[in-house]
Amino acid sequence: MEDYKKEFIEFMIDSEVLKFGDFVTKSGRNTPFFVNTGFYRTGTQLRRLGEYYAKAIHDAFGLDFDILFGPAYKGIPLTVATAMAISEFYDADIRYCSNRKEAKDHGDKGILLGSPIRDGDKVVIIEDVTTAGTSIEETLPIIRAQGKVDVLGLVVSVDRMERGSGVKSALQDIEEKYGFHTTSIVTMADVVEHLYNRPYRGKIIIDGRQKEAIDAYYKQYGV
Repeated sequence: MEDYKKEFIEFMIDSEVLKFGDFVTKSGRNTPFFVNTGFYRTGTQLRRLGEYYAKAIHDAFGLDFDILFGPAYKGIPLTVATAMAISEFYDADIRYCSNRKEAKDHGDKGILLGSPIRDGDKVVIIEDVTTAGTSIEETLPIIRAQGKVDVLGLVVSVDRMERGSGVKSALQDIEEKYGFHTTSIVTMADVVEHLYNRPYRGKIIIDGRQKEAIDAYYKQYGV
């Protein structure tokens, strides 16, 4: 596993973004772990988060694209932070764009904020976490309504590695349904590999009991 992925896992723990316990996902599943990117709340955290996304995007897509699109609301700071990190680390000036929940009828009118999307643009979508793949169904029509664009793929922070609407993972479903590549900074397999029975800041984050709960969850919902 690359060093930046190990660092990112520890960064999520430090930021209280990745937690273990008893939770319910947006799709209604009871889960022993939860990822909430809403806990990235400081400038330092957002700067580091953008760096990790930038590395994952560079590894998966290179720099031959024009637009980072982040769905409202959490995708808005993700696109800004990541576009800035790409500029700093790779000297590439990528435009950012997000949607509004409600169209604006004055000033900067329309459904979008940030850069317009133009015919011929290559787009990478950036999200926090995809569990069941429902959000992409709302995002793609917004992007494609702007013109003839090429959606290269989707990047999320954590691949939960669980089934979407069928027997495959949400990210696998998205790839097959829409025909573009998906990737993540880390997978839950990476998380378990790095944290299981390994002390971090003097504490075992994933002990035997927690590992059993994770294994039971994947027995029910895993791919």
